[in-house]
Amino acid sequence: MAAFETRQKVMFQHCDPAGIVFYPRYVEMINAVVEEWFECGLDLPFSELVVERGEGVPTAHLEVSFKAPSRLGEELLLSLAVTKLGSSSVICTVDALCRDELRFTSSVTLVHIDGKRMKSEPWPADLRARIQSYISQPAA
Repeated sequence: MAAFETRQKVMFQHCDPAGIVFYPRYVEMINAVVEEWFECGLDLPFSELVVERGEGVPTAHLEVSFKAPSRLGEELLLSLAVTKLGSSSVICTVDALCRDELRFTSSVTLVHIDGKRMKSEPWPADLRARIQSYISQPAA
């Protein structure tokens, strides 16, 4: 399967006084992509995951490389692909493009947890299968 994609318009709330995205807002965008991926790509909204099932997927590790500034009013294409699926964790890349220019690239490690114990636990089989469908294939 291809990467999960979504679009984000750069809004005033994302920008510093110079009219470019203030870098911590990119981290918020990364988290929003993860939430959208769960809801739209994995068919498991965070409200169901956290509230109903009592589970979570906190970020255990995050790396971001900023490549070019994004400006107020631009539209970013954000893509998420799975690079590694462990027994209770997943490593994803989240990249942002604007008109074919890379704005940032990131790697985020999420860990599946039992929300009551706050301890990692293996992915449920049905969710693991859906996550596997987003594993990126190496270029030929």
